Amino acid sequence: MTSPNSGAAPTESSPQTAVPVASGPQSMGSETLRSPSPTPRTPPPPDAETARQSLMALRNEVAKAVVGQEAAVSGLVVALLCRGHVLLEGVPGVAKTLLVRTLAAALSLDTKRLQFTPDLMPGDVTGSLVYDNRTSEFTFRQGPVFTNLLLADEINRTPPKTQAALLEVMEERQVTVDGQARRLPSPFAVLATQNPIEHEGTYPLPEAQLDRFLVKVTLPLPPREDEVRILAHHAEGFDPGNLAAAGVRPVAGPADLAAAQAAAARVQIQREVLGYIVDIARATRSAPAVQLGVSPRGATALLATTRAWAWLSGRGYATPDDVKALARSTLRHRISLRPEAEQDGVTADIVLDQVLAVVPVPR
Repeated sequence: MTSPNSGAAPTESSPQTAVPVASGPQSMGSETLRSPSPTPRTPPPPDAETARQSLMALRNEVAKAVVGQEAAVSGLVVALLCRGHVLLEGVPGVAKTLLVRTLAAALSLDTKRLQFTPDLMPGDVTGSLVYDNRTSEFTFRQGPVFTNLLLADEINRTPPKTQAALLEVMEERQVTVDGQARRLPSPFAVLATQNPIEHEGTYPLPEAQLDRFLVKVTLPLPPREDEVRILAHHAEGFDPGNLAAAGVRPVAGPADLAAAQAAAARVQIQREVLGYIVDIARATRSAPAVQLGVSPRGATALLATTRAWAWLSGRGYATPDDVKALARSTLRHRISLRPEAEQDGVTADIVLDQVLAVVPVPR
């Protein structure tokens, strides 16, 4: 898979003891004995290599509907391997929503889209208690967060009160209403989109909530060749609302994802590489253009994404190159710039490029 930074043991069911049963039903008093129905066999979970090949096939499957944006697909897969959330940023029309829908279809996961608007209330996100006239009791009506992939479309168009409704959801993977915690399905991830060019009528996410996102993936405008392919795709009758007609089919599933998550967590990482991650995080805190650098939680996030990228690359160990490949997408939204630096056109990616250029790479 393309780096997200380029654009931004099987188990068998135990045999059952055979019970001799005469052919046909036999009467015994008032009861009738019948042959027991065969117990369906649960398929063994996929091994790590099978899971990796299935996830690697995602890029080709998503490409049936989304032209280009391979780096964004890689970022989404890395986040799912780490059980993390994704912030997708790009101008309107670069297929952010289509990308999420196609990924969910290729992974055979349930997805729900929630359009964030200024009048959206917290209960519209998490669910709420509703009075039932028939039983004279309050019952809980689930909100759209009860899904596998929640597409939080234009998350910065809703006020902070509603944005904060996702804090417990993203951190604890549960919803607490009236003192009762209700667990969300597994897997679960928030895939939020935002438009970077519009500021009127928007509510920027606070730093504490930005830190809840494992990676921030940017979707750039496509090059000319890809844009021609997009138009050709539509000229041939492509309908974004009908992914099945485009040939998108499930190539992986929750079992593959669970096996991949367990395998990625076992990737070995030497102490020198751990030190390299820490040095990068510490260097952001002392950069002249930075007001608030990467926290220890950000360094932990980079460790997780580094392991996932190494595993996707077919290795059981991580290298400094893996750290570099994921540094920008994992850390760019965890850096707060000084106002004067922003006025001079400095971005978080520029700061990270400078940091990666000066921090010594372990040998």
